[in-house]
Amino acid sequence: MSDKNEQSENDRIDVAVMMGSKSDLETMRPASRALEALGLKVEMRVLSAHRTPDETAAFVKEAVRRGVKAFICGAGGAAHLAGAVAAHTTRPVIGVPIAAGSLGGLDALLSTAQMPPGMPVATVAVGGAENAGLLAGQIIALGDEAVAARVEAERLARRKKVLESDAEVRGERKR
Repeated sequence: MSDKNEQSENDRIDVAVMMGSKSDLETMRPASRALEALGLKVEMRVLSAHRTPDETAAFVKEAVRRGVKAFICGAGGAAHLAGAVAAHTTRPVIGVPIAAGSLGGLDALLSTAQMPPGMPVATVAVGGAENAGLLAGQIIALGDEAVAARVEAERLARRKKVLESDAEVRGERKR
Protein backbone atom coordinates (compact mmCIF):
# COMPACT_ATOMS: atom_id res chain seq x y z
CA MET A 1 0.00 0.00 0.00
CA SER A 2 1.39 3.42 -0.91
CA ASP A 3 1.95 6.18 1.61
CA LYS A 4 -0.83 8.19 -0.06
CA ASN A 5 -3.32 5.32 0.42
CA GLU A 6 -2.16 4.82 4.01
CA GLN A 7 -2.60 8.52 4.72
CA SER A 8 -6.06 8.42 3.16
CA GLU A 9 -7.06 5.44 5.32
CA ASN A 10 -5.66 7.05 8.47
CA ASP A 11 -7.44 10.30 7.57
CA ARG A 12 -10.79 8.58 6.95
CA ILE A 13 -13.76 9.23 9.20
CA ASP A 14 -17.14 7.53 9.13
CA VAL A 15 -19.09 9.99 11.27
CA ALA A 16 -18.37 13.54 12.38
CA VAL A 17 -19.83 14.45 15.76
CA MET A 18 -20.05 18.20 16.10
CA MET A 19 -21.14 20.46 18.91
CA GLY A 20 -21.54 24.19 19.28
CA SER A 21 -19.69 24.46 22.59
CA LYS A 22 -17.30 22.42 24.70
CA SER A 23 -19.97 22.44 27.42
CA ASP A 24 -21.96 20.10 25.12
CA LEU A 25 -19.26 17.41 25.21
CA GLU A 26 -20.74 15.25 27.98
CA THR A 27 -24.12 15.28 26.23
CA MET A 28 -22.53 14.27 22.92
CA ARG A 29 -20.11 11.57 24.17
CA PRO A 30 -22.75 8.79 24.00
CA ALA A 31 -22.97 9.29 20.23
CA SER A 32 -19.25 8.71 19.88
CA ARG A 33 -19.34 5.68 22.19
CA ALA A 34 -22.23 4.08 20.27
CA LEU A 35 -20.46 4.61 16.94
CA GLU A 36 -17.12 3.30 18.17
CA ALA A 37 -18.88 0.22 19.59
CA LEU A 38 -20.14 -0.42 16.04
CA GLY A 39 -16.54 -0.24 14.78
CA LEU A 40 -16.93 3.16 13.13
CA LYS A 41 -14.28 5.87 13.07
CA VAL A 42 -15.46 9.10 14.68
CA GLU A 43 -14.09 12.61 14.81
CA MET A 44 -15.49 15.05 17.38
CA ARG A 45 -15.31 18.82 16.84
CA VAL A 46 -16.47 22.02 18.55
CA LEU A 47 -17.65 24.40 15.82
CA SER A 48 -20.38 26.99 15.90
CA ALA A 49 -22.91 27.91 13.24
CA HIS A 50 -22.72 31.52 14.45
CA ARG A 51 -19.25 32.07 15.88
CA THR A 52 -17.21 29.99 13.40
CA PRO A 53 -19.33 29.75 10.23
CA ASP A 54 -16.35 29.67 7.84
CA GLU A 55 -14.55 26.98 9.84
CA THR A 56 -17.76 24.95 10.11
CA ALA A 57 -18.31 25.03 6.34
CA ALA A 58 -14.65 24.18 5.68
CA PHE A 59 -14.74 21.23 8.09
CA VAL A 60 -17.91 19.83 6.50
CA LYS A 61 -16.35 19.97 3.04
CA GLU A 62 -13.11 18.41 4.32
CA ALA A 63 -15.02 15.66 6.16
CA VAL A 64 -16.85 14.77 2.95
CA ARG A 65 -13.48 14.54 1.17
CA ARG A 66 -12.34 12.21 3.97
CA GLY A 67 -15.29 9.89 3.39
CA VAL A 68 -17.68 10.90 6.16
CA LYS A 69 -20.97 9.08 5.80
CA ALA A 70 -23.03 11.08 8.32
CA PHE A 71 -22.87 14.11 10.60
CA ILE A 72 -24.26 14.32 14.13
CA CYS A 73 -24.69 17.88 15.40
CA GLY A 74 -25.56 18.89 18.93
CA ALA A 75 -26.52 22.40 19.95
CA GLY A 76 -28.67 24.18 22.48
CA GLY A 77 -30.59 27.43 22.36
CA ALA A 78 -31.06 28.56 18.76
CA ALA A 79 -29.54 25.23 17.66
CA HIS A 80 -28.59 26.10 14.08
CA LEU A 81 -25.51 23.88 13.82
CA ALA A 82 -27.29 20.94 12.19
CA GLY A 83 -28.93 23.24 9.65
CA ALA A 84 -25.65 25.00 8.92
CA VAL A 85 -24.01 21.63 8.30
CA ALA A 86 -26.91 20.43 6.13
CA ALA A 87 -26.49 23.55 3.99
CA HIS A 88 -23.01 22.37 3.00
CA THR A 89 -23.54 18.65 2.34
CA THR A 90 -25.96 16.08 1.00
CA ARG A 91 -24.73 13.52 3.55
CA PRO A 92 -27.24 12.66 6.31
CA VAL A 93 -27.29 15.10 9.21
CA ILE A 94 -28.72 14.11 12.58
CA GLY A 95 -29.48 16.87 15.06
CA VAL A 96 -29.26 16.45 18.82
CA PRO A 97 -31.10 19.23 20.63
CA ILE A 98 -29.33 20.06 23.89
CA ALA A 99 -31.12 21.31 27.00
CA ALA A 100 -29.87 24.79 27.81
CA GLY A 101 -31.48 27.83 29.34
CA SER A 102 -34.96 28.26 30.72
CA LEU A 103 -36.82 26.22 28.09
CA GLY A 104 -35.12 22.92 28.92
CA GLY A 105 -34.22 22.17 25.31
CA LEU A 106 -37.62 22.84 23.74
CA ASP A 107 -36.16 25.78 21.81
CA ALA A 108 -33.33 23.59 20.53
CA LEU A 109 -35.74 20.80 19.61
CA LEU A 110 -37.93 23.13 17.57
CA SER A 111 -34.94 24.84 15.92
CA THR A 112 -33.47 21.48 14.93
CA ALA A 113 -36.69 19.85 13.76
CA GLN A 114 -38.15 22.83 11.85
CA MET A 115 -35.86 22.87 8.84
CA PRO A 116 -37.03 24.41 5.56
CA PRO A 117 -37.92 22.19 2.59
CA GLY A 118 -34.82 20.86 0.86
CA MET A 119 -32.64 20.94 4.00
CA PRO A 120 -33.58 17.76 5.88
CA VAL A 121 -32.14 17.13 9.32
CA ALA A 122 -33.14 14.01 11.25
CA THR A 123 -33.81 15.00 14.85
CA VAL A 124 -33.61 12.84 17.96
CA ALA A 125 -34.88 13.62 21.46
CA VAL A 126 -33.41 16.40 23.59
CA GLY A 127 -30.09 14.99 24.80
CA GLY A 128 -30.55 11.89 22.60
CA ALA A 129 -26.95 11.59 21.42
CA GLU A 130 -26.80 7.81 21.93
CA ASN A 131 -29.79 7.34 19.61
CA ALA A 132 -28.17 9.71 17.12
CA GLY A 133 -25.09 7.49 17.09
CA LEU A 134 -27.18 4.36 16.66
CA LEU A 135 -29.21 5.99 13.86
CA ALA A 136 -26.02 6.99 12.04
CA GLY A 137 -24.83 3.38 12.41
CA GLN A 138 -28.09 2.11 10.92
CA ILE A 139 -27.77 4.51 8.00
CA ILE A 140 -24.21 3.36 7.33
CA ALA A 141 -25.31 -0.28 7.71
CA LEU A 142 -27.46 0.08 4.58
CA GLY A 143 -24.30 -0.12 2.50
CA ASP A 144 -21.99 -2.11 4.77
CA GLU A 145 -22.82 -5.69 5.77
CA ALA A 146 -20.21 -5.77 8.54
CA VAL A 147 -21.69 -2.69 10.19
CA ALA A 148 -25.18 -4.14 9.68
CA ALA A 149 -24.13 -7.27 11.57
CA ARG A 150 -22.75 -5.16 14.44
CA VAL A 151 -25.95 -3.08 14.56
CA GLU A 152 -27.97 -6.30 14.76
CA ALA A 153 -25.71 -7.68 17.50
CA GLU A 154 -26.08 -4.43 19.48
CA ARG A 155 -29.86 -4.64 19.19
CA LEU A 156 -29.84 -8.28 20.31
CA ALA A 157 -27.67 -7.42 23.31
CA ARG A 158 -30.21 -4.79 24.39
CA ARG A 159 -33.02 -7.31 23.96
CA LYS A 160 -31.15 -9.86 26.07
CA LYS A 161 -30.59 -7.31 28.84
CA VAL A 162 -34.31 -6.47 28.99
CA LEU A 163 -35.29 -10.15 29.05
CA GLU A 164 -32.79 -10.79 31.86
CA SER A 165 -34.29 -7.91 33.82
CA ASP A 166 -37.75 -9.30 33.18
CA ALA A 167 -36.74 -12.74 34.47
CA GLU A 168 -35.18 -11.15 37.56
CA VAL A 169 -38.33 -9.12 38.32
CA ARG A 170 -40.59 -12.13 37.77
CA GLY A 171 -38.37 -14.18 40.06
CA GLU A 172 -38.69 -11.58 42.80
CA ARG A 173 -42.49 -11.65 42.52
CA LYS A 174 -42.52 -15.39 43.21
CA ARG A 175 -40.75 -14.98 46.55
